Amino acid sequence: MDALRSLYHFVLAWIGNNIYGSPSKKIFVIGVTGTKGKSTVVELINFILESAGKKTAISSSVRFKVNGFSKPNLTGMSMPGRFFIQQFLYEAVKKECQYAIIEVTSQGILQHRHRFIDFDAAVLTNLEPEHIEAHGSFENYRNSKVRFFRDVAERSRKRMKFFLINTDARDKEYFVDAAKGYGEIAIYDKKDIMRIKMKTRLIGEFNFENIAAAVSLARSIGIEWEAIREGVELFNGVPGRLEFVQKIPYSVIIDYAHTPDSLEKVYQTVKKSVIKKSGLGKMICVLGAAGGGRDMWKRAVMGEIAAKYCDHILLTNEDPFDEDPAEILNHIEAGILNDYKKKVKKIIDRKEAIRSAIKMAKKGDAVIITGKGSEPYMRVAGGKKISWNEKEIVAKIINHETIEI
Repeated sequence: MDALRSLYHFVLAWIGNNIYGSPSKKIFVIGVTGTKGKSTVVELINFILESAGKKTAISSSVRFKVNGFSKPNLTGMSMPGRFFIQQFLYEAVKKECQYAIIEVTSQGILQHRHRFIDFDAAVLTNLEPEHIEAHGSFENYRNSKVRFFRDVAERSRKRMKFFLINTDARDKEYFVDAAKGYGEIAIYDKKDIMRIKMKTRLIGEFNFENIAAAVSLARSIGIEWEAIREGVELFNGVPGRLEFVQKIPYSVIIDYAHTPDSLEKVYQTVKKSVIKKSGLGKMICVLGAAGGGRDMWKRAVMGEIAAKYCDHILLTNEDPFDEDPAEILNHIEAGILNDYKKKVKKIIDRKEAIRSAIKMAKKGDAVIITGKGSEPYMRVAGGKKISWNEKEIVAKIINHETIEI
């Protein structure tokens, strides 16, 4: 059955390429993969290229953009199938775009959505455990990412290929081996960016990794340094990624963090950049975890991390799918030692949890709401999707506007 399903997706990729006339031959295609930071790196690369006067197209979990036209990604998929990417590339070529930047996911790779695309460059942001249930093991998850690099190396018909790999990425040697002998390999390091002290509006050490990835790619393909610097300095970030809805008298931040590593990095950044700066604030954390059997192992780990950094923890709904939301919260709470359970409050209704967190906040505090970011839906039982705009909900609560609970 798995072999038939794989063949089905492979054939779809082949048909899509033929229907749209192999558009990737006519445009410079950049694929960005990794566990975290993909959307930010895609947007940073785009901003740098635009600063250099280039026409660009983007396909990411946040939005689809072709030259001047942009729309949010409402598909629920970071890397849509059913001919979508080939059509996207066709439109990009039609609108005379010079570069297309595509967010490449492990599950998209499993379903051959990267096949029959002649990539010019592959970027690896990092590698941490994720989608373990879907792939069966971390090794399988890693191997799907490696397969992308290998397919770009061996199957892309572009004359010159570029491979950008984070020096801090786990198991980076697998990616180096996959690309060796097939193009230019650049191992980038966030310390290089920190050393030259480029100005940036982004906060968090992890964002230096994202900046380093975009800068390394831009330098590899010959973008002028002034355009690179301008792009980095003027880039405002990605919606729903460490996004401040309010900064005073207390901060309210939304973020997409949904893995233990990304959650910890967000908390570390807020602790260092907001709490320590104010010298008096507390961290009030709203978090949940996805249902549907997705990475159940990480729930208790995320609870443990929250207990380590947060002064108050409000456990709430995220994307329960067909699981019992209360049971998901119990799984997160299981990672919190008894000594810290007094920090915890469980409120299944996410709007009510956000309202409660904001009511707690005092001058200098930080309310950190993770898991949804800029996602447009909440996925609940029976395959139903509820429209969701976290930033808008937060803003209405702050301004004491009436919202449906």
